[in-house]
Amino acid sequence: MKKWNILLLTFAISLMTTGAFAHAIWIETANTGQIGKAQTVRIYYGEFVDGERDSVAKWYSDIKDLELWLVGPDQKKIKLKTTAAANYYEAKFTPGSNGAYTLTISHQAKELGGETKYHFLASADVTVGKPAGKSTVFVNSLQLQKSEITSAQVNKQIMLKASHNNSDAAKMKVSVFSPNGWSKELTTDTTGSVSFLPPFPGRYVIEISDMDKTAGEHYGKPYQETWSGATYSFEVK
Repeated sequence: MKKWNILLLTFAISLMTTGAFAHAIWIETANTGQIGKAQTVRIYYGEFVDGERDSVAKWYSDIKDLELWLVGPDQKKIKLKTTAAANYYEAKFTPGSNGAYTLTISHQAKELGGETKYHFLASADVTVGKPAGKSTVFVNSLQLQKSEITSAQVNKQIMLKASHNNSDAAKMKVSVFSPNGWSKELTTDTTGSVSFLPPFPGRYVIEISDMDKTAGEHYGKPYQETWSGATYSFEVK
C-alpha cells in the first residue's frame, strides 16, 4: 500500500509539472498605437495554440500577482495597473509621443512543481508613428523580439531575435503558434536569430524556453532546476 501511495504521488506531481510546462502567459495588444489614445492590453494564461484561456481563478500558483511593465521611447520603465476579468487581466496606457513601446512581464511562480521552479515571462511591442532606428529593447532575462513589428504580413519573412541573460540566445528551441492551430518548431542560429513565413493572418504567439539545472531555494523550499518560458505576441496582417 505504501509503495502504491508513493507511485500515485509521483504520478500526481508529474501531471502538475506537465501542466505547468504546457501553459504560458502571453500579452495581447494592437501592434500600433496613437498619441493621446488609450491602448488596451490583455494578459492571458493557458494554451494559445488550443484556444485555451484559463479563468483567472484557475491560474497556476500566484501568477495572478504578476506585474506588467511598460518601457517607452525614453527607456523609462513604468508599472501599469492591471484589472482582473473572467479569463484575463487588462491594463491601459496612453502613448505621449511617437516611438517604440515594449510591454513586459517576468514572474517566478511561488509554488514549485516537484523540484522545479517556474519562471513565466512575456513581452509585446507597440509602435506609435514612425520611430527612428530599431525598436528592439531586451528587458527580460529570456526574451524574443522583432523590430518594425508593423511590417508583419502573411507569407513575408519575419525575423526574430532572442536574448538570454543579456546575450544572444544561440541554438535554442523556439515554438511558433498561429491563430488557427498551425505551429512550427525552430532553432535560433549562433546570433540568437530565427525566422519564419507566417501562412495565416491573425495573432501569433512565439515561445522560447530554457531549463537551468542550478539548484537553490525558493520561498523556503529547495529546487533542483528552473524552467523559464518566454512568449512574444503580435498580429500578422
